[in-house]
Amino acid sequence: MRNNTRGSLIWLRLMRFTNQSNQLSNDFLKRFDLTTAQFDVLMQIQVYQPLTQIELAEKVTVTQGGISRMLARLEKEGYIVRKQDWKTKTISLTEKGEAILEEAMPAQLAFQSSFFEDVLNEEETKTLYSLMTRVHKHSQKKELPPE
Repeated sequence: MRNNTRGSLIWLRLMRFTNQSNQLSNDFLKRFDLTTAQFDVLMQIQVYQPLTQIELAEKVTVTQGGISRMLARLEKEGYIVRKQDWKTKTISLTEKGEAILEEAMPAQLAFQSSFFEDVLNEEETKTLYSLMTRVHKHSQKKELPPE
C-alpha cells in the first residue's frame, strides 16, 4: 500500500463505496421487489422513452445479454412494454412501471442522499459534487495508454 498514489487510493475508496452502496440499495429496494440494476433501467426508460434496447444498454451498467434477460423479466412483471416499429423495437414504461417508480423513487433517492447528507455539510456536498463532475467529464475523454 505504500506505493499507492493518492489517486489510486481515491479510486479504491470510490469502488468500495459503490459496492457497499449497491449492496445496501439492493437490500433497500427489496421492499419494492426491485434490484438496483432494475431500478436504474426503469429510471432510464422513464427519462428517455421510447428507446431501443441498444440505446438503453449504453445508458446503464448492464451487459447486452443481461439487459435482454432483465427486460424479459420487467416485461413479464408488467413494468415495460416493447413495441415493434417496422425494424426497430422500442421500450416504454407501462402504467404499472410508472407507478412503481413513483413509489420507489422518493424512498431510494432519500436513502442514497443520506449517505452524504448524514456526514457532510452543504458546502462539502457542493464541493464533492463539483469535484466528481470534473473527474467524470475528464474520464469520458480519457483514452487508454498505448500497450
